[in-house]
Amino acid sequence: MDTKLVQQFDGLLEKYTELLLGEATDELKEKVKMWALYTHISKSMPPLAKHWNATYPDAKDHLKDIINEIKHLNQEHREVKNKE
Repeated sequence: MDTKLVQQFDGLLEKYTELLLGEATDELKEKVKMWALYTHISKSMPPLAKHWNATYPDAKDHLKDIINEIKHLNQEHREVKNKE
């Protein structure tokens, strides 16, 4: 794959994560990537998401934790931005 494209896309993901959560660590970027992709899959191919959820219930629970963490961090970030 084109290295330049990978670097540019990583920059996009970093900025998105920063705007969404207020910071963009490597760990947060990976969580946002998983959250965004899973959300897209669950909306565009619900049977695939349901199959994956049934096949890997532990992973499903872990992903739910990530989704809730992102939601919480986004809410905190919004509250801080609104106070400024």
